[in-house]
Amino acid sequence: MTAIDHRRVVAIDGPGAAGKSTVAVAVAETLDAMLFDTGALYRVVTLLGLESDTDLDDGAALANQALIGDIQLGPASVDDSRTSDVFLNGWDVTWDIRSPAIDATVSKVSAHPEVRDALLQVQRDIVHGKRAVVVGRDIGTVVLPDAGLKIFLDASAEERARRRYNDLRAQWEETSFEAVLDDLRRRDGFDSQRRVSPLRRASDATVIITDGRDVDDIVREIVSLARSRDIVVDTAR
Repeated sequence: MTAIDHRRVVAIDGPGAAGKSTVAVAVAETLDAMLFDTGALYRVVTLLGLESDTDLDDGAALANQALIGDIQLGPASVDDSRTSDVFLNGWDVTWDIRSPAIDATVSKVSAHPEVRDALLQVQRDIVHGKRAVVVGRDIGTVVLPDAGLKIFLDASAEERARRRYNDLRAQWEETSFEAVLDDLRRRDGFDSQRRVSPLRRASDATVIITDGRDVDDIVREIVSLARSRDIVVDTAR
């Protein structure tokens, strides 16, 4: 059996709204790499659970939803600020999985060991042997501990809340900055304290604080790190 190979992967972890998706899109484009936001998988499972009235405390039932649902991820095909397309059973759910209802419950769903087990090998297989930028909360620690480059993006809760609030307002979602900030802090606590695959920095990850930094500047830093490791990308382009 061929060994799983993730040496050409750039793993980007961090808390919600730290800028992971925005940065990852630009890094992937620069390195001509596949972009894979693993959080979308957990959001889709959460959507499946809500739409089917599945008990969100029932990890086995949610894992079954994950296994039978036809989840497809691909490059963005619509110019509406999305970073990728997410389809569920043939339907475009890219923005459905970014709703406040999903934000409020995805941490509970993603904390179930059964759900994480159901999606673990799927994630590893998707980027086996590929040059890829993979985004999540436990990529460098659990999903792809053999990734060639590990990045941990972070920012203050206030800065992250401001970004999330602006995104929701752009989608015409009625909310307040205070509500968004409270939800982010709640989710931070939940993600960092959960028993299975908690949010934490890999010991060999490079930490980048994004407060007050230009996206292009952050991208240049990550691309420079990636290109310094020929096990991650082809430097002759």
